[in-house]
Amino acid sequence: MNDTLIRMEGIDKRFPGVHALDDCRFELSAGEVHALVGENGAGKSTLMKILSGVYQKDSGRVELKGKAIELHNTKQAQSLGISIIHQELNLMKHLSAAQNIYIGREHNKTLPVLVDDAAINEKTRELFKRINLDLDPQVKVSELTVAKQQMVEIAKALSFNMDVLIMDEPTSALSDTEIEDLFRVIADLKAQGKGIVYISHRMDELKRICDRVTVMRDGCYVATTAMKDISIEQIIAQMVGRAVFESSHPHGDTSKAELVMEVKGLCRGRRVRDVSFNLHRGEILGFAGLLGAGRTETARAIFGADAIDAGEVFVKGKKVSIKHPKDAVRYGIGYLSEDRKQYGLALGLSVGTNTVMASLPRFLKSLVIVDDKRIRSVAEDYVNRLNTKTPSVDQKTQNLSGGNQQKVVISKWLVRDCDILIFDEPTRGIDVGAKSEIYRLLNELADQGKAIIMISSELPEILRMSHRVVVMCEGKVTGILQADECTQEKIMHLATLRH
Repeated sequence: MNDTLIRMEGIDKRFPGVHALDDCRFELSAGEVHALVGENGAGKSTLMKILSGVYQKDSGRVELKGKAIELHNTKQAQSLGISIIHQELNLMKHLSAAQNIYIGREHNKTLPVLVDDAAINEKTRELFKRINLDLDPQVKVSELTVAKQQMVEIAKALSFNMDVLIMDEPTSALSDTEIEDLFRVIADLKAQGKGIVYISHRMDELKRICDRVTVMRDGCYVATTAMKDISIEQIIAQMVGRAVFESSHPHGDTSKAELVMEVKGLCRGRRVRDVSFNLHRGEILGFAGLLGAGRTETARAIFGADAIDAGEVFVKGKKVSIKHPKDAVRYGIGYLSEDRKQYGLALGLSVGTNTVMASLPRFLKSLVIVDDKRIRSVAEDYVNRLNTKTPSVDQKTQNLSGGNQQKVVISKWLVRDCDILIFDEPTRGIDVGAKSEIYRLLNELADQGKAIIMISSELPEILRMSHRVVVMCEGKVTGILQADECTQEKIMHLATLRH
């Protein structure tokens, strides 16, 4: 291993009601890809936010190339060659991709009052070419999918002349092709002697590209091991402090159960083209396909988040008109978006408030008086049921880890007691222990008679959880498979079957 780039020792950090980091340590060498893993809430992102200047440590020591440094803000960290790609996207939606990448660095050197758009657009094209991203630098970020926004975040991090690059769940929204492009970039950076911190819950990725792995649990350091000397099972055991068993759920026949939803000829632009399917009570209906297949767009159209051009939706045999999400909720449909930060939560409000938000009229004593005691009781019940890590239901959701924020969104729709639940990437950015809990929860909901649509980019997840699988390609349904005939090969064949 080459010279040490980063050494962190005795790092301590507290937030109101939370001891986030307790005597933590971490080390990164030049030319190394170092995995940092742990369950949601273990402290991984907090430790790296301290290294990147987002947070300031309460105590401890940080060294860069053997010299002690104090990091007060992200700009200072960047000037020292430390850059981070955050798990939660932090782009300004009203600006272009190029403007987001070079924000604060976009002015003309000879005329500082002028923005040099031509220069930053050209630099951005070069960055996009480097990561094999076919994208106009001038496109507004608001027009991009979550996956494309993630690639813009990656390009932004690469735009700094950094020695240390921190990647927090960089592949969570990427397709297989985009992941391969990212791994090629990582290999290039490693060959240049850069140090890369790689945070991910995808164990196969870690084994493939990482040299060492550091495990954290409950805000504490557990161990650092050479990746070649440890198995995935051992890493998971260190992460959760227990064995995690993910036995396959028996797939019963739901074809004779009550038909709770029918979608006929649904169309919206080129992303949703003549989509038809049905959904039965007690069924988990998986939606598979490559990036841009139209799965999320189909879900948003059904839920009334986007207006449809044509098509019909029937709920329990009755044709319904869904022009707005409130119409969908009234018909018993709940939607957990893939972008929980923008569409799923009010981040500045408490866990309790977010939990009852979709059902607030039920928690009013009168027209204007909220029953705080009842809200607290219900929210605490769901915190316990989903094992959500939060000091209390009064904690602001913005202070929770990504996986625990996801659990709050799920709680919101469970409180609403919807009969039809659409889960769009329900385990994105969630650790293996929490995934098991989410899988168990989805199976319990199906056993209770809930009808579930589950959109997932992870084929093992689709195969494990679904009674049937709807496969889409370029906005069209290319096949619907029964669980007993489903294989990854068949799904991939249909997912690439263009019309």
